[in-house]
Amino acid sequence: MLKFTEEHEWLKVEGDVATVGITAHAAEQLGDLVFVELPEVGASFSKGGDAATVESVKAASEVYCPLDGEITEVNEAITADPALVNSDPMGAGWFFKLKLKNISDLDGLLDESGYKELIG
Repeated sequence: MLKFTEEHEWLKVEGDVATVGITAHAAEQLGDLVFVELPEVGASFSKGGDAATVESVKAASEVYCPLDGEITEVNEAITADPALVNSDPMGAGWFFKLKLKNISDLDGLLDESGYKELIG
C-alpha cells in the first residue's frame, strides 16, 4: 500500500511498518541534494515531528514524520550519497522505516490519485 502526505512524504506500508521517503515532486523542487541527516534508530516521533533534514543547493528542508511511530531502520546509503534521493526518490532514496503506533492512522493520508491532485 502506498500513501502520501500533504508535506510530500510517501509511505510504502507492509504490515505495521512503513518505509518513508520524499516524493519525486519534492526532490525535484529541492534540486540536487548535498546533505541528508537521518533520525536515530529507536527514536520515537509524533506525526509532524522533524524526523530528518535535507539540504540542497537551493535550501534546507525538514522531512516530517508522517505518523506516530518508532524508527526501526535508516538508509545510511543516502547520507553517503544524497544524490540517490534525486535519482530514485521512491526506491533506493528512501529515508527510514517507521513502526506505526496506530495503523488506522493511515486512513488520514492521501492515496496516489489524491496526491497527484494536490500537486496539480
